Amino acid sequence: MLRIEHLVKDFGRLRAVDDLSLAVERGEVLGFLGPNGAGKSTTMKMVTGYLEPTAGRVLVDGFDVQERPLEVKSRLGYLPEGAPLYPEMTVASFLDFIADMRGLRGEERRRRLGEAVERTHLEEVRRQSIETLSKGFKRRVGLAQAILHDPEILILDEPTDGLDPNQKHEVRQLIREMARDKVIVLSTHILEEVEAVCTRASIIARGRLVFDGTPLELKQRSRYHGAVTLWVDEEDRSAAAEVLRGLGEIEEDRGSLTVVPPRGATILDAVLEGLRERRIRLRSLRVEDGRLDQVFRDLTSGAPAPVEGNGPAGPQEVEEEAGAAGEPAAAQTGGEA
Repeated sequence: MLRIEHLVKDFGRLRAVDDLSLAVERGEVLGFLGPNGAGKSTTMKMVTGYLEPTAGRVLVDGFDVQERPLEVKSRLGYLPEGAPLYPEMTVASFLDFIADMRGLRGEERRRRLGEAVERTHLEEVRRQSIETLSKGFKRRVGLAQAILHDPEILILDEPTDGLDPNQKHEVRQLIREMARDKVIVLSTHILEEVEAVCTRASIIARGRLVFDGTPLELKQRSRYHGAVTLWVDEEDRSAAAEVLRGLGEIEEDRGSLTVVPPRGATILDAVLEGLRERRIRLRSLRVEDGRLDQVFRDLTSGAPAPVEGNGPAGPQEVEEEAGAAGEPAAAQTGGEA
């Protein structure tokens, strides 16, 4: 459904995206991860047709984004970073405007508007102007316009940014529900988002792909995969540390002891046997799957420095990139419309 082939984007002599290739199938929720400045938003703008690639191409349901932009945009829903909107419009008038842009008419229009408002819980603010809304409600309005036409592919750039924990839960639940028959690409730097909703994770650093696999495979790359963390009484800590010392590297933190085994080793049985032999009372124990934050740091901190592009980008492209975050959502998705 979505295919990115050898995508490159240069801004002057800076290469923001460097030979990026990905393919996403229906039913997948792809967590598109990377530190700030990694090239995530630039990639999303090329996928949606808002920026033109320096090289490579993007195919949406077989249509080239640059060659068949209207066919592509009819299949895409896009929530840009920051959810830029028209502040003077009310929520209702803005969604009516998006419905016009999407060519929705009659009963289908009424049904889609009602579903979008209901799914994003905007009923209480429909008559308010957007400039009076909280950051969380503005994010919901942005999400409502992205799903209004029931697109096959959703591109969501930081969709839970600014939401409180309850609102984050609602948005994540909505993403899970919609994912059954769609492609969803979720650009984020929030690692908990990966475990919460994603079936797959791709990490870029300085424009280059450094990981592509399932969240479980990502965790398994952690040095803490298979580590054992335990809690014992204070008087038993020294004896417990002696038991663990021969099994791996020991870390102590706020009353807990963690033993990090050599990569691929399984140490739980040995830990339990050693504690029994020394008659150490175990208060609690946890075997770790891995720590995403540690893997993320390892993958992104050692990424190569940005490379020089093949040639300078045009001034218009540089200006578009600099100003894109402030453009309303309709301007970014509308294109020829």
